[in-house]
Amino acid sequence: MVSAALAAPGIRLQVAELLALREGLPQPVRHRPATRRPGAVPARAPGAGMDLREIRGFVEGDDARRIDPAATARTGTPHIRSFHEDRDDTLLLIADFRPPMLWGTGATLRSVRAARLLVRWGWQAAARGASLAAMSLDASGLASVPLGGGVPQMGRISHMLASRHDRALAAGADAPSLSEAILRAMRLAPLGAEVLIASGTDGIAPQDEPALARLARRRKVRLLLPLDPLETAPPGRALPVRAGTQHRLARLQPFDPAALARRLRVLNVSLEAIGHDAG
Repeated sequence: MVSAALAAPGIRLQVAELLALREGLPQPVRHRPATRRPGAVPARAPGAGMDLREIRGFVEGDDARRIDPAATARTGTPHIRSFHEDRDDTLLLIADFRPPMLWGTGATLRSVRAARLLVRWGWQAAARGASLAAMSLDASGLASVPLGGGVPQMGRISHMLASRHDRALAAGADAPSLSEAILRAMRLAPLGAEVLIASGTDGIAPQDEPALARLARRRKVRLLLPLDPLETAPPGRALPVRAGTQHRLARLQPFDPAALARRLRVLNVSLEAIGHDAG
């Protein structure tokens, strides 16, 4: 049970607020069939996939952003990379509720903002007809919702996130590593899927990187960082830091995502830092 002192907006994650995030999001355009025959409804065109199909010479009409520098330099003529098209639209949401996420100096805990960010992405994916799955990791272990679709699936995901966040608030300090979550994620998210991980600035340890690289090998993986006000705009004055009988004065610096972005780029993972005042 969550203590009454913690049952406040921004500290406890509520199912109702996650369900309400659906409001205000753009709704997909529903096409009316041209005839009553099957197949008359125009389908959404698949996007570019992640599996390399070929490297070929550039022709008029090709996307210049897909030029392959190595082949172009080797042959002296522009060459582009072409990829197999995506067949499925699948999204896996991973929420980090471990102890380092259970704090905040603003109106909400970082863990609450992480869940809200993921659920917004989830509602958008559900609106376009995508398949969705979700995972959470906290001090009591891992939990997951297998693939499904539509509003009922977002309801299941919202209930899972809210209940696991309550457990995280009441749990101890030990927590599973991100690597454990990634191993389960590889079973939940098929090849070609998109994976969103909402965690903190210190959420990915060096020992997690090999597993993260495997996950991102044939999937689109993005790390979302919900930054706290202390990380984006720390106090300008020096603050006292004490450890036992020792004490120092330290000045906090705003978090710079550049180093983490470079580290993740090697793993084929993209980074998106979200300031505390961003919607």
